[in-house]
Amino acid sequence: MTNAEFRLAYVPGVTPGKWAGVWAERVREVPLRLVQMPAAEIVPVLRDGGVDAAFVRLPVDREALHVIPLYLETTVVVVPKDHAVAAVEEVEVADLADEDVFEPLDNVLAWDHRPGQPAFTRPESTAEAIELVASGAGVLLLPQSLARLHHRKDLTYRTVTDAPQSQIGLAWLEAETTDLMEELIGIVRGRTPNSSRGRNPQQQPTRKKPPQKRSTPKRRRQTRRRT
Repeated sequence: MTNAEFRLAYVPGVTPGKWAGVWAERVREVPLRLVQMPAAEIVPVLRDGGVDAAFVRLPVDREALHVIPLYLETTVVVVPKDHAVAAVEEVEVADLADEDVFEPLDNVLAWDHRPGQPAFTRPESTAEAIELVASGAGVLLLPQSLARLHHRKDLTYRTVTDAPQSQIGLAWLEAETTDLMEELIGIVRGRTPNSSRGRNPQQQPTRKKPPQKRSTPKRRRQTRRRT
């Protein structure tokens, strides 16, 4: 990493624009360069130093990496707009038992038991699977963020309430926990600029201690001896 820029990679579906805006306000001297890349490529590029940090889909190989889990993504089923599923607000996996379900090779959901019936082919990518769903050949389960990314007017999606969920995390090399990396962590976690974990902890306002009350020593009671 150089001070010329900070390179932040992200998998498809993640929308880092809000964090990038905060970075631009707080770290004006170092531009943030956003790089979208496939989930399968992002960790190798991070290990090779091609980027400084990355938003990844968990799980990933954590060797020599720091990883902060951030949030879970809602899982949805993508169907044609005239499909029966489109008539309801949400479904369960059991409701898809008779459906032909596509499983693209870049699938990001971890299933113990695949839902529905295997479709006639495994598409190379999610984008190809979307095209097949639009043709009426089957349905597709994926994170809602990817459904939005591949939106088509002839398709819709519904939440699958009991399906596995994908999780997004922030990853970086253990040996590269720099001040700029700490700044990014603070931004992602919603810390204020004056947080003690930021780059300028000395700017954090100090609290005045209330004055301590002095306690007056008690006088010893003198007892007279009887003569």
